[in-house]
Amino acid sequence: MSIPPELSLDGRVAVVTGAGAADGIGFATASLLGRLGATVVVGATTHRAHDRAADLRALGVEARAAVGDLTDETTVAALARQVLDDLGRVDVLVNNAGMTSLAAPAMDGPGTESGALGSFPHERWRASLSRNLDSAFLVCRAFVPPMAARGWGRVVNVASVTGPVMAIREDPAYAAAKAGLVGLTRSLAVDHASHGVTVNAVAPGWIATGSQTEDESRQGLRTPAGRSGTPAEVAGAVGFLCSDAAGYVTGQCLVVDGGNSIAEERA
Repeated sequence: MSIPPELSLDGRVAVVTGAGAADGIGFATASLLGRLGATVVVGATTHRAHDRAADLRALGVEARAAVGDLTDETTVAALARQVLDDLGRVDVLVNNAGMTSLAAPAMDGPGTESGALGSFPHERWRASLSRNLDSAFLVCRAFVPPMAARGWGRVVNVASVTGPVMAIREDPAYAAAKAGLVGLTRSLAVDHASHGVTVNAVAPGWIATGSQTEDESRQGLRTPAGRSGTPAEVAGAVGFLCSDAAGYVTGQCLVVDGGNSIAEERA
């Protein structure tokens, strides 16, 4: 069955950051965008980006890898120049980098930063904002202006229900960063809508990735859906927002949480 034209990304170039894990949201998104026709650049902080690009090529997707620390301004600028020089443009940007990092696993993510406010280290606060918010700002700053100049673009920032919608106890940095990411999304949406660039966010809830803990898995069972979501289900929401079908949707945060954030009672 052919892809409906309003969903097709044939001829588009997509960059997906935070796509190093084979069982994560980033790679699921890169795979879907590739199957929709896009040439995909997968980004990660380690050599795993090359592994994921090879996986995509095995599926028949034209794919490249980009390795670097997206919290570093100079690195982001260099990677953006490389991608734009090699491929000529970027049409779709998915900012999934953040939460956990293989290069610095102790510095990010719910649970690893938790602690009472009075003893919460400033170093961890800054590290979480840098990885979860600054990285998206730097990547958007590199790729969104060229999109606007061409008159078409899609940006999707992967936020979380933590911060924009809900909160986890004793985890102020991650919540603040992800709430800030939605604020960045709306600001960029307002600034670039007239240039044909939409900027949206998705807010996953409990998702069964390789980094999900046993407690998070148990929490997923208590959602109205009775299970954690899958990376592919988050990718489906991202794919829609990257398509022509979503051309009049911008500045929005689409929650993907099995109804968890609307349930007043728990089973």
